[in-house]
Parts: sequence; structure tokens; C-alpha cells
Amino acid sequence: MLLEVRHLKKRFGNQVVLDDININLDRGQVLCVLGQSGSGKTVLFRHIIGLLFPDGGEIRLDGQVVSTPTTKPADFEKHRKRFGILFQGAALFDSMDVGENLAFPLREHTHLTTKEISKTIGEALEMVGLREEFKSKMPSELSGGMRSRVGLARAIVMKPEIMLYDEPTSALDPIMTDKINDLIMSLRDRLKMTSIVISHDIGSAYKVADKIAMIHEGKIIFDGTPPEIRSSRNLYVQQFLRGYREKFYAFSEEEKYANPVDISKIKPARPPKKGAAQQNAPLSVPIDIANKKFEMPVRARTGEPPR
Repeated sequence: MLLEVRHLKKRFGNQVVLDDININLDRGQVLCVLGQSGSGKTVLFRHIIGLLFPDGGEIRLDGQVVSTPTTKPADFEKHRKRFGILFQGAALFDSMDVGENLAFPLREHTHLTTKEISKTIGEALEMVGLREEFKSKMPSELSGGMRSRVGLARAIVMKPEIMLYDEPTSALDPIMTDKINDLIMSLRDRLKMTSIVISHDIGSAYKVADKIAMIHEGKIIFDGTPPEIRSSRNLYVQQFLRGYREKFYAFSEEEKYANPVDISKIKPARPPKKGAAQQNAPLSVPIDIANKKFEMPVRARTGEPPR
């Protein structure tokens, strides 16, 4: 098991944010952690990369305990290099161009020469679908999707074992969202990279995840595969999924309309009976009109009236 989160607990003052969190992740898997805003996703993210330490429980990498309530930030520093991070909004340095953004972690944490750094930058840009000439662009010149690609390239220049994505598709249009999802899967396939995606986008989770964990009020209420979450009987899980469906459908209970319509069972309405109640009767279509074949009028080229 590459990553194990065991009985993790965290509170801020009187507010319990994480309450007995348990997650396991094998090498090469993509785990998507879902939950609404304020559910504890980002706090879990910060624990995994050593920006926060738990009040109870532990985190293990390759069976080695790396984070406990007594762990000091300096003790975690050697493990942090095993992680690559794509922050929400990419978090690029606005005063640096793309090449300088990518070179920054290499200059800080490696002894590569300028030529080796330039080669590594070119390879990272190629992996995210950008040409090497792109490195002269400034962050202010980039769209949201391009910023995400550059942020991802900066994360992979250090060749991390585990990639963490913090809301990678937030504020992106559907087309760019799909491209970012494709990049996550491409990195998994090409580099055998283990990934954790923090998100509230169930559509992206269906596409990229091998496993899905859902947090609600600081607890894991679901841990399984994408097909399993669809069949979950947990009321909150179903409410979360239904909210996603309502985003794309005009009505909330589309399942009622999912079956094909049998045209043979549709019968023309009969004329209403004569009487005083006829005035208030609903409108209906006489049988002769219902069975009549209608055609759109066609105007002759000679200017004759329509037939």
C-alpha cells in the first residue's frame, strides 16, 4: 500500500473538521475525494502533503509513519519531495514567465545544470500538450486552462510519485475540463503516477477515478469505485449525485422519462359528448383530424399559391 490514512482527526477550536478518516491508495491508482464546500477536503489535502499535522491518527507512505500529532514540519520535509501539487488556480508566480515558473523548483531542490533544466522544462511542457516556445509567455497572457496546464507541468518537473490536484477543473468550461481530465489519465498511464484529486465535480470523478471517497461533515461516508457510488443507498450520496444530474437536465427525476415511448399505445381523442358540460370539457382532437395526414404546403417556383 503506497498511502495509508489511518483514523485521522483534526479540530480547530471547538469545530471538528476531520473525524476518524481512513483512506488507502495503491501505487498507480487515481483517488478522487469528493465533498461539498466546507466538508474537510482541503484540510485532508493539507495533511497529506504535510502542511498540517493531525490531532489524532497517522499517515503512512510505503508502510512508514510520516505524520502523527508529534511530527515536526522539519521531519516531514524529506517526504514532501515525493509529492507534486497542482493548486487551485495553478498558483503561478505572476512576476515570472512560464519557463521561470517551471525552473523554480528545479533550481531550489536539484543540482541540475542550466542545459539540463531547459531540457526538463521542454519535456514537462510536452507532457501537458504545450510547445517549448510557450515558456516565454507570462501568466497574465494565459487562459484558465493554460494556467492549469503550466501548473501541472511545474508539478511534474520534479518527477513526483504522488500527484495531488486541488480542484483542478474549478472555474473551467466543459471542453477545458475534459482536457484536464485527459491529462490526469495520460500522466497516470505514461508515468504510472499515483494521483489524488480533491474535487466536487462528480462528472470528472466518473472519468478519471479508480476509487472515490466522499467526505461529509468530517467523515468518510463512501469509499469505493465509480460504479459502486452510483448504486449507493446513502441518502447524502444520492442527494449529491442528484444535484449533479440537475445541473445538466431540465427536470430532476429524469429516470421516470428514461423508457422509450410506445407510439402504438397512443390513441386519438374522441369528440366530447353534447351537453351543458361540453363548454367546460378539455379540448380534444376529433378522430378524423387525428388520422389525417398533414403535409407542409409547397410554393411553386412560378409564383402559384401554395397547394
